[in-house]
Parts: sequence; C-alpha cells; structure tokens
Amino acid sequence: MRSLRDGQRHVRSGHRQHARHEGVSRGLALDLGSSRTRAWVPGQGLVADTGAGPAGADGHATRPVRRGRIVDAESCGRMLGRIADTALGADRGDTVIVLSHPVLAGSEHRTAARDMIRALGPSSVIVLDSARAAAACGGPQDGGPLLVVDIGAELTEATLLVDGMVRDARLAETGISDLEPGEAPTAVVRTVLDMVMGMWHQDRHGALLGALRRGPLLAGGGALRPDVTNRIAVRLGVPVRLTDDPATTVVRGAGLILGSVLRHATVAPVPPGRSG
Repeated sequence: MRSLRDGQRHVRSGHRQHARHEGVSRGLALDLGSSRTRAWVPGQGLVADTGAGPAGADGHATRPVRRGRIVDAESCGRMLGRIADTALGADRGDTVIVLSHPVLAGSEHRTAARDMIRALGPSSVIVLDSARAAAACGGPQDGGPLLVVDIGAELTEATLLVDGMVRDARLAETGISDLEPGEAPTAVVRTVLDMVMGMWHQDRHGALLGALRRGPLLAGGGALRPDVTNRIAVRLGVPVRLTDDPATTVVRGAGLILGSVLRHATVAPVPPGRSG
C-alpha cells in the first residue's frame, strides 16, 4: 500500500487553471481507468465508455492500463485518438483536454499520460487527480474536509482533501476485478478500513474526523455494489455519499472542471477603466 501524507500535493484552484487556458472554446474530459476509459463533453455528457481493446495475438483482449499504469502506450494512444476524433473532430487547435489520474500515480505514468494527451493536438492540457475530480462532482463545495474513496477495478484509493489540498492519500493495488464471481467483498472493504484507520492514527488536526462526520464520498465501480457500500457504512459507523452514477463520478467531475475552464476562457476581458 502506498501513501502520501501532510499536504505534499496541492490541487490548483480553478482560477489558476483558467488563467492558463485562454482562447479555448471546446474540450474533452477523460478518465483513463484500468477497466474502462470514459470521456465527457460539456453539453453532451458521456461520449465514450470504452472497455478492453481488440484481441491480441494470444486471443486475449488488450488492456493498455493495468493497476493504474499505462502498460501498452501504443494501444492506449490509438484508443485515445479514436475518442478524440469522435468527440472533437480532426482539428483540435481550439480545444482543451482534461485528464484525471490516481492521486498516487507515479511520475512515469503521469508523464506518459500527459505526452499522449499532448500528441492528440489540443491547444491546452489539464491533468488533475481523480479525488479532486470526484469532489467536484459529489462533494460539498465549502472547502471543508472530504474523504474520497475510489473503488475501481484494479485500484482502491482513499484521499483526504482539505481546502483543495491533499492532506493524506492511500492506494492499494486491489479492486473489484480481483474478486471471484459471487465472492463477498470482504477483502476490498478491509482494504478501505485499513486505509482509513491509517489516516486516523496519523491525523494530528482532526480533519479526518470532520470528513467522516460529513460522510465519505464513494466513487468507482465498486460503489455501485450495495454489498460494498453498506459494509463500509456499517464498519465506519457513518453514512456514505454516493452520486447517481458512482462509476462516472470522476469523469463527470472532470467535465465540470472543464466546463468552468471553458466558461472563463470565453469571457471577453473588460477594458481598463470600464466596469462590467
């Protein structure tokens, strides 16, 4: 299990993002997951929900992302190119692409993902972590503490956000796809509880307690399973937050951030000496 503590990673505010992306008028939000890649366009909604690629030489479907890492860059690039062609067309000079990644994604994955997005030809790229994206979709907007638990196919992450800052984050390379058909999700629930307890023991300011009182936000495909969400709620002794479609929480949140960027980028500046 990997962890990040004490605000070592800061999430940029929306206003700082807007200042860097003037002139764009269209965009695409991407959630590059281990089992699914989802794409969102403001005003259109979900425009792609792609699973494994075509079968390779061994007869098995190719999966360009495994355990949160890009393992087949060529296949991944082709998949993203097809999505961008469909959603944005061939000319992407006035576009911005927002890509979410796991909070604890390694630098190699982040660099590879950013390079692939740049190769698609947008005028601008925004890369943000999945916890911030999920919070934009389903979390309270007052800047208080929020615990985001993202239960995916091959990764489970728990992230404590405080005022846009990642105060603590934990990642385990296990997920729903590791369960046998019909198997109770005991191991996944135990993983989540271990992460939360690890944060509890190292929380010096009471932020985690505040986040638990508000209720953790559960995202990812695992949050679609009542046997998972109910067990987590019972074991933590708090209600949990769910969006109407937890599997798309991250890409929808990235889409909301993208929409905000586009609105600010297309607002004409007020000339000096004049009020709006």
